[in-house]
Amino acid sequence: MNTFLVIILLAAMVMVVVSLVRGVIAFLKSTKVDLQSGKQVDATEFQLRQNKAMMARVKWQAFAIIILAVLMAFAS
Repeated sequence: MNTFLVIILLAAMVMVVVSLVRGVIAFLKSTKVDLQSGKQVDATEFQLRQNKAMMARVKWQAFAIIILAVLMAFAS
């Protein structure tokens, strides 16, 4: 059981990093587009991607914390 939970935890941690990298890349692209175009009132496609990636990161982090809590509960 512990081995299965550790594998799930590692997968969740990898997904946190993937979501973080995708969000940072979208942030860099949106900043580049904003600088080139001047003022923008509406959210750009890259800003929406950044928001979705960062929300996914938060969800994966919460999932990883829950798995870690379950592992700690079984350890004691």
